[in-house]
Amino acid sequence: MNARFLTALAAVSTLALAHPTAAQDAPKPEAAAKPAPERQSRTRDLAGTFGGQRIAYRATIADTILSDDAGKAEAVIVTTSYVKTPADPTRPVFFIYNGGPGSGSVWLQMGAFGPKRVAIPSDAKDDGAPPYPLVDNPESLLDVADLVFIDPPGTGFSHLTQGTDPKKYYGLRQDGRAVATVIRRWINDNGRWNSPKFLGGESYGTTRTAMVADELEGSTYNDVGLNGLILVSTILDFGAEDTTPGNEMAYVVTLPNMATTAFYHGKVEAASAAAVAEEARRFAIGPFATALLKGQDLPAEERASVRKELSRLTGLSEEYLDQANLRVTDQRFYKELLRDRGLTVGRLDSRYTGTDYDNAGETPDNDPSFYGIDAGYTAAINSWARETLGYKTDREYQAIGREPGRNWDWSLDGSGRAAYLNVAPLIGQALRQNSQLRLFNAQGYYDFATPFFGAEYSLKRYGIPQDRITWKYYDAGHMMYIRDEDRAKLSADIRAFIRAR
Repeated sequence: MNARFLTALAAVSTLALAHPTAAQDAPKPEAAAKPAPERQSRTRDLAGTFGGQRIAYRATIADTILSDDAGKAEAVIVTTSYVKTPADPTRPVFFIYNGGPGSGSVWLQMGAFGPKRVAIPSDAKDDGAPPYPLVDNPESLLDVADLVFIDPPGTGFSHLTQGTDPKKYYGLRQDGRAVATVIRRWINDNGRWNSPKFLGGESYGTTRTAMVADELEGSTYNDVGLNGLILVSTILDFGAEDTTPGNEMAYVVTLPNMATTAFYHGKVEAASAAAVAEEARRFAIGPFATALLKGQDLPAEERASVRKELSRLTGLSEEYLDQANLRVTDQRFYKELLRDRGLTVGRLDSRYTGTDYDNAGETPDNDPSFYGIDAGYTAAINSWARETLGYKTDREYQAIGREPGRNWDWSLDGSGRAAYLNVAPLIGQALRQNSQLRLFNAQGYYDFATPFFGAEYSLKRYGIPQDRITWKYYDAGHMMYIRDEDRAKLSADIRAFIRAR
């Protein structure tokens, strides 16, 4: 319907209101219904060598349209699947997403598990300017599982239709329900109900895994059985890592990260990152936690002893630690550790360093471990999806979409953000109620976004069976697969986990 016709229609409507008789005689114009989004699906038959095996596969990028009870389309969710050909219904399927909330699947798809990856520097250096090489990824898991990458609403090319209330999709439960629906649709459309199924993501994607597993196995009698949960850079207990004044656990769970980072940058002597991490764990949960909990009752002699060891482990001066009352936030640490060199360290990956406008502030201008990688990944996913797979859209790919985060409901019951949010009990429930469900947890030593000690604290509490958890650690940060050696190790570790079903 063109603009001229709409203008004319508006004029006729105005005249009709001004003359009641005419209004009775003339038929009422009906509001033009917006057409339902047209489902798009593109496929390409390709081949590659993964895990040492030559694999033919079909790549499919497709829309899944979610509608309300009246049939009105509410959300368009894009999936990119890689299925070995000819199709084998006995093969495992691994459903994968990223985090945010608001992050597209680009990071795991183009960095770790997809058949192609973007080649950016492995040594914590900036990715610079294009072109960014898109290369074969022999570490892809296609030799052991079919792969389905999901972009939840508000991420990637996925979006809500006009008029859809964001509250219906942007939240812990709402998002988990939408992703679970997409998974059910995919296994139904592809005849994979009896295939082994693995589910997992990165960062908030680990939180999403708890919610989706609950939707698939815990909320209805129409269960979708799962074989494994794969968590990469885990965040389940948000309260423990909140730096609100008075929450002492935030300093406890980040201390081991400070120690490994200080070791990496030559501020602490140790045999390895693993060795200094273990020293810091013992100190953090012992003398350090005790000192923090004593508050202003902490004796001067004990304070001095803790301050000295804290300085040795973090590379920060005793004077600075004293001024901070032994409580150094992660943001202050990024700025202070290498202040003498005029550098800051990264949040996602503290191996990265950056240079601020000046050296006087207490927090960094930005995160060098994010602006050091984002351009390469954005170029790669757009090139692959649009040019190679042929997905047609005018929409901008949301590598990190702002809309979900602005509207997110952080409560488990829909009542608003919970004062203490911890979804780890849902992981425990899933493990207890499925005797063959196993969990894989991957953590980088240099990740402040989701500290490894925080993940351990979350998953080692009561109610979570420990005999079915596999722990793996890597000498990189949040996206450990950026480092070539750790991408190969992560791939081998998950490959072994899937094969061990």
